Amino acid sequence: FLILYEHIVRELENNCLLMAELRRRGYTVELMQLMSRKKLKYFLHKKPKVIVTSAMYDNETLNSFVYNNVGILQKVVNLHWEEVLSREQEESDFYSLKENAAKCTHICWGESAKNRIVNNGVPEKNAVVTGAVQLDFLLPQFAGYYRSKKKLSEDFSLDYDKNWILYISSFSCASMDDSEIEELNTMTNLDFWGFQQVGNRSMEVTLEWFDRLLIERPNTLLIYRPHPSEWESEPLKNMIEKHPTFKVISDSSVKEWVLACDKIFTWMSTSIAEIYYSNKNCIIVRPEPLCSDYDPVIYESCDAVDSYEELILRFDKDSLPFPIKGEIIEEHYDFDEKKPAYVRICDLLEDVYKNPPRDFPFSEGYRPRFNLLKFIVLPILNLMVTLKIRPKHFSFLFGKKFTEKADRMLGYIEKSRISNKEIENKIEQFREYLG
Repeated sequence: FLILYEHIVRELENNCLLMAELRRRGYTVELMQLMSRKKLKYFLHKKPKVIVTSAMYDNETLNSFVYNNVGILQKVVNLHWEEVLSREQEESDFYSLKENAAKCTHICWGESAKNRIVNNGVPEKNAVVTGAVQLDFLLPQFAGYYRSKKKLSEDFSLDYDKNWILYISSFSCASMDDSEIEELNTMTNLDFWGFQQVGNRSMEVTLEWFDRLLIERPNTLLIYRPHPSEWESEPLKNMIEKHPTFKVISDSSVKEWVLACDKIFTWMSTSIAEIYYSNKNCIIVRPEPLCSDYDPVIYESCDAVDSYEELILRFDKDSLPFPIKGEIIEEHYDFDEKKPAYVRICDLLEDVYKNPPRDFPFSEGYRPRFNLLKFIVLPILNLMVTLKIRPKHFSFLFGKKFTEKADRMLGYIEKSRISNKEIENKIEQFREYLG
C-alpha cells in the first residue's frame, strides 16, 4: 500500500493509525507527501498494489495523484478528507467526484456523504461507509494516547491554572493572494472571492472580540489553532504581542487540544464532530451570518453567537447545550464504538488488495498526461527547503511576484514535511492500542 497525504495536522495521525493496523495484519505500507519529489521506485520495482489518496475529484486529480506518482493503477481508494461541504459545494461538479474519479473506491464517513456522491453518479459499489477514523481516538480504546492538560502546559509553556479556550480557525483563504484565489475559482467553479471576503471580515471582528474577552476575563488562556492553509498573519502577530495569554499553536492533533481545553470556539470547522463526541462545551462564533453557499451543510440551523455580548454571556456559563442538533451530526458520521473506523477502513483496503478491481478508473474517458515538469521541479524545491534557500533572495532575477509565489510554495512544502523516523515513531506508538 502507498498512502498519499496533503496536510500533516489533518492527516498524519489518522494515516499512521491505518499504517499500524495494516502492518499488524502483515502488509507493507508507505507514506508519501503530495509535494515531495517523485520516486521512480513506485513506477518500477516497488509499485504499490493499492494507492490510497487524500482526495479524488476528477480526471485531473486522478492524473496528478495517481498516474504521476505510480503510473497506471486500477486499485485506488480515496480517503475523502473533505466530506463536510457547503450547499454550493455539494451541488457543484467539482465536489461530485466526476469523470473517471467516480470509478475509484471512496470512503464515506456516514450515510449522508454516501447518498450525496451516489446521487451525483458514483456507482454504489464504489461508495463505502466506514465511519471517520479521526473520531476513533475518542474511544476508550485510546484512553491515555493524548497528553493531559498538565503535560501540554509543560510542553508548550502554558499556564495550567487558567481557563483554556480553544479557537479552531477555518479562515483557509485568509493568507491566499489573488492568484491563488483565482486558481481555486477556476478549479472548482465556485466563488472563493466572496468566501475570502466574508472570512476576512469575520476574522477581524472575532479577533476584536477576543481582545476584549482577554482583557475582561484575565484568567483566560486563548489558544488559536490556524487552519492548515492559514499562515501567521499581521493581526495574529499583533494579538500575540498584546496578550501573553493569546497563543497561536498549530502543533499536534486538534483532538488533543479539544480534550484538554475547557471550552471550544469555532467559526465553521469540520472538527465540530470531534467536539460533539468529546462532550465539550462549544460556541459557534459568527460576527456575520454565513450564506448557504459557504456554510457547511452540517451547520445549517446552528445556534451561533453574533455579538460580543452574547459571546460573553455563554462564555460565563458552566454548561451549554450543543449548538448543532445531535441527529444532524450523526447523519454525517457513522460512529460505532464496537467497530472503530480504522478497522473498517483496513477491512476495505484488505478487500481491495485481495480481490479484482471493483472498477477501472484507468479506462475509457481518461487520457494519461505525464507531468515531466513536476519530476524536474519538485526535487529542486525540496532541496531548496533542505538547504533553507528562499526564492526571495533571487527577486532581482525573477521579479517579486514570481519569487513570492515560489516562497509560499516552499513554505507549504516545509510545513508538510515529516521525517521517516517521526512516522515510524508514531506507528510504534499505536501498537499498544491496537487489538
